[in-house]
Amino acid sequence: MKSLLWFVLGLAGGFVAAHLVNKDPRGHEALAEVDARITEFTDRIGEAYRAQEAKIDGIAADVKDVTANALDAAKAAASDTLEAAKDAASAAVAPLTD
Repeated sequence: MKSLLWFVLGLAGGFVAAHLVNKDPRGHEALAEVDARITEFTDRIGEAYRAQEAKIDGIAADVKDVTANALDAAKAAASDTLEAAKDAASAAVAPLTD
């Protein structure tokens, strides 16, 4: 509870100090510079996040394509194997029916 009280007092003190600093033209300039730096930082972080997201999306699309190709190849192999088994069974039964 004591820590929460200090936290709230620190927040209130910070707001009061920022308000007093903002009244002075030099303080206003300093706060504007800090705001510009924070905005620049958040913009850079946002750009890096979007670049990583695009990279991951590209990798996911590649994996999806490879998986689809592998599934198609497996289907084709299974179909070929089934046809070969049918042909072998027909060939094995043919002499018996003659």
